[in-house]
Formats: sequence, C-alpha cells, structure tokens
Amino acid sequence: MTNNPTQVSEPQPVLPLREKISYGFGDLASVLYWQTFMLYFTYFYTDVFLLPASVAATMFLVVRVFDGVNDPLMGIISDRTKTRWGKFRPYLLWLCVPFAISGVLAFTVPDFGMTGKIVWAYCTFILIMVLYTAINIPYTALLGVISPNSQDRTAVSSVKFIFAFGAGIIVSATLLPMTTWLGGEDPASGWQYAFMIYGAAAIVFFLITFFGTRERVLPPKSQETSIKKDLHELITNKPWIILLVTTITFILFVAVRGSVTAHYFRYFIGFQELDIWFFETRTYSFEVLVSAYNTIGQISALLGVFVVLWVSKILGKKKTFILFFIVAIFSTATVYFLTADHLPLIYLLQITGSMTGGPLSVLLWAMYADTADYNEWIRGRRATGLVFSASTMSQKFGWAIGAYIALTLMASVGFEPHVVQTAESLRGLVLLFTIIPAGIGIVSILIYLTYPLNEEKVKVMTADLEKRRADSGESVDMS
Repeated sequence: MTNNPTQVSEPQPVLPLREKISYGFGDLASVLYWQTFMLYFTYFYTDVFLLPASVAATMFLVVRVFDGVNDPLMGIISDRTKTRWGKFRPYLLWLCVPFAISGVLAFTVPDFGMTGKIVWAYCTFILIMVLYTAINIPYTALLGVISPNSQDRTAVSSVKFIFAFGAGIIVSATLLPMTTWLGGEDPASGWQYAFMIYGAAAIVFFLITFFGTRERVLPPKSQETSIKKDLHELITNKPWIILLVTTITFILFVAVRGSVTAHYFRYFIGFQELDIWFFETRTYSFEVLVSAYNTIGQISALLGVFVVLWVSKILGKKKTFILFFIVAIFSTATVYFLTADHLPLIYLLQITGSMTGGPLSVLLWAMYADTADYNEWIRGRRATGLVFSASTMSQKFGWAIGAYIALTLMASVGFEPHVVQTAESLRGLVLLFTIIPAGIGIVSILIYLTYPLNEEKVKVMTADLEKRRADSGESVDMS
C-alpha cells in the first residue's frame, strides 16, 4: 500500500448536532460509574465495605488487570459482530439493564464475615468491570465509525467529554451527600440505593445513544477477517503504541491522585470552619468539602473542553496536549506546599489543574480514531473496535496500577480507617495527592513527544482514504 500524499480535499464535516448529542449520552451513562470508580471506589472499600487497605490493593490490581486484558477480546468480538444495527450499537441495547444491576450488587455490603465479604467484593467487582467493558468498548469504538471525517470525530469526542464531565459533576456533587441522605445511620444501604438511581438513569441514557446514532465507516470490502493480522498490525502501529503508553501514564497521573482524594480531605483537611461570602460562619464536613472540590474540578474540566477546542485549532492537538499537561502537573505539585489552612488556594489549583488536565482525554480519543485511519492508510485494513478496546485497556492498566500504588503505600505507612492518622500516614497521603502523580505526568509528556501524526499528516491521510473509498465504490453515506 502506498502512502504517498494524494492532492484531494478532505471530506467536509456534516454530522448532525442531534447525533453528536445522542452519542454523548452514552458517556453520561458510563461516567456515572467511571467517575465513581476513579474517585470513590477505594474509599468505599476501605471506609464503607471495611476491607483492609492491603487486601483492597491486591483486589484492585488483580481485577483491573484481568479486566484490562478483556478489552482487546471485546474489541475483536465487536469488530466481528454483524447485525441490522451495525457492529457496535447493539451492545448498548443488549447490556444496559444487566450492567445497571451489576452496579447495585457491587455497591451492596453483605452481612458476611471478612472471608465472605472478600469473596463478594471480588465477584461483584469482576462482574461490574466485565459488563462495563462489554458495553463501553463498543460504545467507544462507535466514535471511530460514526463519521469518516477527522474534524467530525474531534467534535463528537468533544461532545462525548462534555457529557462525561457533566456526569462527573453529578457524581461529585451528589454521590456522597446522597449516600448519607438515603442511608442515614447505615451508609452501606445509602450506597446501594444510590446505585439503583444511577442504574435507572444509565439505562435511559444508553438507549438514547442506541436509537440516536448510526455507523457509517466500514472496513474495506476486500478485507479478510484475521485476528492474527489485526493483532500484528495493532502492535506495529507506531502512533497507536505511543498513544497507548501515553494514556497509561496519563491515567496513572489521574488515578493515583483520585484514589486518595477522599482520604486526603477526610484525614488531612478534616472539618473546616469557613466564612463563605454572605453565608454565616459554619463548620463543613469532609463530605461537603470533598464533594465541592470534585464538583469544582468537573465544572472546570467541562469549561476546559471548550478552551482546548479553541486552542487546538490554533496550535494543533499535539502542542495543545503538551501545554495543557504542563499546567496540570504544576497545579498538582504545588499543593504539596500547602496545608489545611490554605483551603482556598487548594481549590484554586483544582480549577487550573482540572481546566487543563481534564480536557486532555478529548484530544487522546480523537487521536485514537486517527491511528485507526493510519492503519487503513498504510495497510488497507481497519479494526476500529480493536484499536479502541486495546486503548481502553491502557486506561484500566493505569487505573489498576494507580489504585495499587495508592493503597499499598497507605498500608505501608500504617493507614487505618476511622482513626486519627499518624504523621507518616498523613505524609504518605499528601505525597500521593501531589508529588507522586506530578512525577508520573512528566514521564507521560516525555513519551508523548515522540507521537508522529501532526495536523498536516492527518489531513493528507484522511483525504487519501476518502479518495480510495470513492474509487472503490465505498463512499460513506452521511445522510
């Protein structure tokens, strides 16, 4: 296959707004759970389920690595699915109800002894992650086939993350207060009831995506089905490999910090007596403070989506990614030098860090679609589901390693729930919240600097693919 530039115009973006919005609802459903996994799963298991931190650390590593390995398998399956609805959309219809039920089970605390609780935790954790993979891999891969146009896909990715950050705002603002309100003196039942509500909402949102979207980009008609070829081409796709490692380290940057956010506020910040503008002075609990902190972060990240779109049009995706990531790393590291008395500054740095760090996922997922195009461009073969599923695997690995690092270090410095922490334990929480993720972020930037697909190359690549499809009678119907 030649990859010489073809002097043709790139197809114009024409995807209707209603379909972009319909697609976004899928992430509204998914992130009700993903945001909980990132921010509160470790807290739930240590302080509500009451697993020892060391046991929870091992469980997170085992289950999440197992789940991450399942991602490419689900990508291979969805790539080979053939229905009247397409390859990827049907899974939203088939699995939305089972997934919601698994969420209720995962956040149920059984009245068992410790051994029984550990078995229950492993089984329900595995169940929810397997079903999350089975519904979310096809949903994510749908981004790569919803339009042949790179600008369209970037716009859809932006809408996806607008809805994602909207779900993040919902979780950050409502989950802890809702569990307290619904559970009263029994916080465990509050978590269970909360996920009955979240589950019902997720079912509706997934169905909106199923009915409101279409699949338009198909593999070339001449492409032979070969798992061996798909896997070989994936692991030799240099732009994809670089994005994969970048994503692992980026998610590790987010996950280490997110895994200890609730612990940091509960044990380091504590209750705070604050005088906020025209409100009377009152004491705020850690639940209120951490919910406000996470909500501010999600709102800032949502605003950052619009900023990153504007900046990326001027600088391109690669330069924008690097610039925004540097600001996010600086904002994270600076918190190390602050104490509980500097709460307003901690919140301010959350705004700058989230506004620049949050939208980076928008750029990453848009670039993954470009790497699927890249493989078709140089080899004449396309495996969109595998590209995106193996990419979400990197998220799971980053998340697994991040939670494992956080919980293992917490256990090593003597962390115990519901007690006053030692100086060593508090120092460990602070490092996990600041310096450790900042160092990981620097490594991530250094890896990303080698990514080869700039804006000019993507335009030539997209135009060439459109010409090939037209010449072979495979033009995409955008109606």
